[in-house]
Amino acid sequence: MQFKTTSSPHTAQQNSVQTLMFKVLAAMVPGVIATIIFFGWGVLINIIIACVVAISAEALMLWLRKRPFKPYLTDGSALLTASLLALALPQLAPWWLTIIGTAFAIIVAKHLYGGLGFNPFNPAMVGYVVVIISFPKEMTQWVPPLLENYTQLSFTETLSIIFGGEPPLTYTWDAITMATPLDTVKTQLGLELSISEIESHNIYGPMFGSVGGFGWEWINGLFLATGCYMALKGIIDWRIPAGLIAALLILSNTFALYDYASFTPPTFHLFSGGIMLAAFFVATDPITAATTTKGRWLYGAGIGVFIFIIRTWGSYPDGIAFAVILMNMAAPLLDYYTMPRAFGHSWTEFPHHHKGEEDD
Repeated sequence: MQFKTTSSPHTAQQNSVQTLMFKVLAAMVPGVIATIIFFGWGVLINIIIACVVAISAEALMLWLRKRPFKPYLTDGSALLTASLLALALPQLAPWWLTIIGTAFAIIVAKHLYGGLGFNPFNPAMVGYVVVIISFPKEMTQWVPPLLENYTQLSFTETLSIIFGGEPPLTYTWDAITMATPLDTVKTQLGLELSISEIESHNIYGPMFGSVGGFGWEWINGLFLATGCYMALKGIIDWRIPAGLIAALLILSNTFALYDYASFTPPTFHLFSGGIMLAAFFVATDPITAATTTKGRWLYGAGIGVFIFIIRTWGSYPDGIAFAVILMNMAAPLLDYYTMPRAFGHSWTEFPHHHKGEEDD
């Protein structure tokens, strides 16, 4: 008896760009909900504005480039870029700032390089860098976390501030905005106060939780949990977030042990700001990250090193976007020098490799 089989490959491909993008978006949901709970409706409003602008800009560029609309508008990449950028923006950022950052991310950082698959830099981080450099004042309008002694804005009040530019008559900017935990610590350390002095003078105050910024520690914990789930399911490569977290953990712990008075502890670094979002949802972008096994370790570690350097000695309290873009630039070089030996070829054909390295 004869059997007929189809040509190879015989294993059906389960993943597509659309499937992967929407899996990542779904994994972001718990962290996004926690962010809205702790920091108010501005988070949701920013995401909606960014998503509408991203889809509109995507459609415009597809029309100008004479590309089909449906496969690109429905692949989820524009929505993911918009969501990541919106989460990085202050909750009371004016509407036009979100529009500028999102439009720049889609039009310039993505389509002017050839569209999805050709962009060398993470579009969301490019959009963030553009607005934080261009509009530093507007990028400080952060809402206090969900605390009893701070004013909580309603949806309509938040909407009026974002689109009106000024708080309601009953509020002042000082009553509804505050510095982030990272910015607070950086400022106080810049005034030559030690960590112990900051604690003794209660400058941390109720905005700080057990291991990081109040609210931020819960948000980072949720992004960590869903990020680990994605890694276990093979949606993302675990080496990049592992390298980032390990590098930041080692550096921050080393400097804290050396001089605890001048350097914040590693738990504060990991659970304040957007570290877990960056590690599992931003740095793992398969288009702009390194592609080899060793290269991904080095890529993630490099982002962690740059984040620590910028946070500690730079002008910005966080520095995630700058760190990601710097390592985007280094990704091709990392791939070149960490490329495994092709099967059937000798090491002498690959002079940039060291004899004895194992294939991936």
